[in-house]
Amino acid sequence: MSHGVDSPGGALKRAAPGFADIDWSRPWFAQVAGRGVRWQQAALRSAADQLIEMNADASSASISTGRGHLLAFIPQDGLPPGTAYEAHIAATGCVPTRHNLHDFFNALSWFQFPHIKAALSARGSAAVDALGIGPTRGGTRDALTVFDENAVLFACSDETLATALRSFDWKTLFVDERAAWDERCEARCFGHALLEKLVTPYKACTAHAWIVDVPSSYFSWPRAARDAFLDETVARTLLDSAEFSSRMFAPLPVLGIPGWWTENEAPSFYDDATVFRSGRRSHATPGVKIAASKAGQAVAASAVSAGEGEESPDSTGQGDG
Repeated sequence: MSHGVDSPGGALKRAAPGFADIDWSRPWFAQVAGRGVRWQQAALRSAADQLIEMNADASSASISTGRGHLLAFIPQDGLPPGTAYEAHIAATGCVPTRHNLHDFFNALSWFQFPHIKAALSARGSAAVDALGIGPTRGGTRDALTVFDENAVLFACSDETLATALRSFDWKTLFVDERAAWDERCEARCFGHALLEKLVTPYKACTAHAWIVDVPSSYFSWPRAARDAFLDETVARTLLDSAEFSSRMFAPLPVLGIPGWWTENEAPSFYDDATVFRSGRRSHATPGVKIAASKAGQAVAASAVSAGEGEESPDSTGQGDG
């Protein structure tokens, strides 16, 4: 990839990554690679071809955006002036989309976790209905944007691991319990700004982890069943929670995840205190609770019986950034 040219001030300026720079072999892209590769080829041809490809998938998937409208993608200039992004999706089902990586990954997330996306849109539009559009978003919309842009779903069946994440105990989470990954916990990228950043990964890249308690059997389910369980469980919690704030997340440096970055195979990788910082919080970070493992099994079974494939595959902030 080109590293750009000298700016007038003399500093070397790195070129912004584009569609051709996506490396689908990276583990964080595996969940959206099946659809993403096809969309990427369309995006490399033109913005119009990208929208055609997206809308063909939306038409066949019949995804609801939360208020009975079916998902569709429109050019960004289709968003009427002065209209909030969330409100437009709620009212029409149409997602304003720019020809860039940010909106590309946002669209992919609608197919991977459609119920979570619809829940975020519904809560965001409800906040706009209640408070209007002001100079600031307010706490709820800020937290929804954090989730939409930068969340990773930390699925976990072992409270010891969840506690290690909440308490910034990186040695336990990444070194001592390294074998637990993919057996008692896993991380699934949700935020599309996070995925955009990971096109050009860097050590300090940190996600906002949303902890999801799952039954131990979760880790034996096929990918489609895991997706369905996470999608239904997290969406239900987002809609039912009376309060929603940015304090409900735990920071997670994603390149520390075992198997995601070659350099982290050495325990010394985690000695970098500028990335793997000690915690300053003592309270427990709220997670997403499930009623019982049978509930998970039911969701998993419904996903499999519905014939969903292995491919699982911001914009609450798009329109204002």
